[in-house]
Amino acid sequence: MALKVSNVINNVVLAIMKPVHTDKAPQAIGPYSQAVVVGDLVFCSGQIGLEPASGEMVAGGVKEQTVRVLKNLAEVLGAAGVSLSDVVSVNVYLKSMNDFKDMNEIYAAQFGEHKPARATVGVSELPKGALVEISCVASLSK
Repeated sequence: MALKVSNVINNVVLAIMKPVHTDKAPQAIGPYSQAVVVGDLVFCSGQIGLEPASGEMVAGGVKEQTVRVLKNLAEVLGAAGVSLSDVVSVNVYLKSMNDFKDMNEIYAAQFGEHKPARATVGVSELPKGALVEISCVASLSK
């Protein structure tokens, strides 16, 4: 992993950003990293329901996409040395808030008793026609 100094003020390094990459999750579809590690935090970019091998959206609706999104996030987190159980904050973006219940059912099953902070917002559009996108922050501290 290459190190990137993000900012230096008065000779003090404010953050060293280490990009995270795995072939087990879809490649970024823009100029960004799948995740970055800064200090003891892992910041995961938003994942949508793309199959890693094909780059195509999974068949089905929001439930199937949410399953795939959480699998993709788990792979990115794993590449950083953490798991979903280390997640401290989640942002969920839904194309329709009418899908909240179905997304939440899959989300709750995946996270179980682990309940990180979360925001869920409705958006007008997501990349590649996705119904759901999820990003998260995890802690490397055990």
